[in-house]
Amino acid sequence: MAARLLLSLTLLLLLPPPTLSATIAPAKPPSAAPKPPHSSAPTAPSPKSSPSPAAISSSTLDPKQLRALQSLSIPTSKDPCSPLHNSTTVCDGATPFRHLVSLKIANCSDDVALSLTALKSLSTLKDLEFLDCPISPIRFPAELAANLRSFTAVNSLKKLTGVWLSRLQNLTDLTVSHVSITASGPSIILNSIKNLRTVTVSHANLTGFLPKHWHPNLSYVDLSGNKLKGKIPPMLTELENLVFLNLSSNSLNGSIPTTFGDLTSLKNVSLSSNSLSGPIPDSLAAIPELIHLDLGSNQLNGTIPKFISDMKALKYLNLEKNNFKGVLPFNASFIKKLAVLKIGENSNLCYNHSTLSSKLKLGIAPCDKHGLPMSPPASSGAIASDSSDEDYEDDDDEPRHHSHGPSKVVLGIAITLSLIVFLIIFLVLLSKCCK
Repeated sequence: MAARLLLSLTLLLLLPPPTLSATIAPAKPPSAAPKPPHSSAPTAPSPKSSPSPAAISSSTLDPKQLRALQSLSIPTSKDPCSPLHNSTTVCDGATPFRHLVSLKIANCSDDVALSLTALKSLSTLKDLEFLDCPISPIRFPAELAANLRSFTAVNSLKKLTGVWLSRLQNLTDLTVSHVSITASGPSIILNSIKNLRTVTVSHANLTGFLPKHWHPNLSYVDLSGNKLKGKIPPMLTELENLVFLNLSSNSLNGSIPTTFGDLTSLKNVSLSSNSLSGPIPDSLAAIPELIHLDLGSNQLNGTIPKFISDMKALKYLNLEKNNFKGVLPFNASFIKKLAVLKIGENSNLCYNHSTLSSKLKLGIAPCDKHGLPMSPPASSGAIASDSSDEDYEDDDDEPRHHSHGPSKVVLGIAITLSLIVFLIIFLVLLSKCCK
């Protein structure tokens, strides 16, 4: 009887105790931060002329202009002025024949060629767009060049020159993107077209320097993705109506003008991917409605100004890949309100780990007691580095507590074996006493 009791108790004790089993919950996947926008900003939309009430009249397009459209291989019906064609053509309400005021030529075939006769017939145009039409340009007739108010060429017209564009002297809106332009700089274009409000000349292989003088009515300037060099001219900061400025992906150097804050209407600015140096000017604090600030991939230095965290409209902030130093002046509430934050790859910049959670993927080290970056421990190096695609990660979960003693499984096995040995000895002694 004692032997059976001993065998049963031994088998029971050898089973793993249920209280020592552990379930490890899967790690919560990081929430994807909004992606920053592309380094080249969107081109300014060209204004369209709205059809007049006479657009529904029975009058048809001028026969000369109809033949001009057919010569350009533009599909036409009996009446290109009908509402069915308003994505490509817009007409006025003249009688007995109507005339084109807006024309979009897109996705050209190889056999399309501009003819002087056709362009003369289209001299009533005020808005002309070429989209994905890599055809050879010709000089526009004088009347057409004088009438145009908006001109767009995106991945179109095989080669352009600054002189060719400068003849469109009455434009208010100019967009040329992904088209190679031969010119000594943007001055020959901007100084000749004096009524410009919006200008985009991007990814155009444009060389030279930024203009020293700018027309005060400019509200949108995009000269990104070129080969412009030299400093940002101080007179650029006199454009009181400027809302959008993109000078990214050029070879600009020197410092950001101290008067940059005079651009009080500015909402979107990108100076990224240049060779700019020096500090962020204090005058930037005077721009109340700034939403998008991109100064990444430069050689800017000094400390990051605290006034940036007071910019209530700011949603996108990129200061990565510079030479900033000191303690990051942002608190958790400011970081939470941003849609995008990039501050990684500033080797002398650190954050206050007593006020900011280490779960924020900032790409910079925490500060030591002297305000200098601490070298992260080897076991947590992957957490401290910003190798993921997220701009930052914010999590309201409580931080995990890591145990540095023996694991629960090892401790449980040791306790179980001790109990088994103790009970065996006890049962052996009990059996001897019962004999």
